[in-house]
Amino acid sequence: MMRNIMIIAAVMIGLGTFMAQMADKMSSASATSAPQTTVAVATTAPAGGRSFNIPRDGRGHFQTEGRIDGQRIGFMVDTGASVVALNETSAARFGLRPSRSDYNATVTTANGTIKAARTRIAMLDVGGLIVRDVDAMVLPDEALSENLLGLSFLSRLKRFEYANGQMVLEQ
Repeated sequence: MMRNIMIIAAVMIGLGTFMAQMADKMSSASATSAPQTTVAVATTAPAGGRSFNIPRDGRGHFQTEGRIDGQRIGFMVDTGASVVALNETSAARFGLRPSRSDYNATVTTANGTIKAARTRIAMLDVGGLIVRDVDAMVLPDEALSENLLGLSFLSRLKRFEYANGQMVLEQ
């Protein structure tokens, strides 16, 4: 029970931080700034593992693409989120359609307190780094505009770190 409370609290803090950062970035973004193209690169790590580098986007965030059940999904890497968080529209594409009664986890975001549904992702592939049986939460679309790649995925890698202007994931 205490573990669940801690997980929920961490998710709330992560989502609140994310939403506050998003609001700040949106309000300070210049209308004349040119879009930047970013390319994520998968490489072989020195110890024989796989490494995946994600450059910063124009907003200073780390955006990447993943795959759930072989289907593409966009993520923003969020080391402050304790779990992978999906909005309802994205989750439905993968057959994750929680019933209203499944929305029993309370999550606090910059937009207020909302209910989320706990779920599991059988296999999540990001840049060839595959993690199975990943804890996740489904949040209403109005509460989560971007899917978050949180610690339930990241902590199961060998390492993840910010280095040389990129997020480095290694398995």
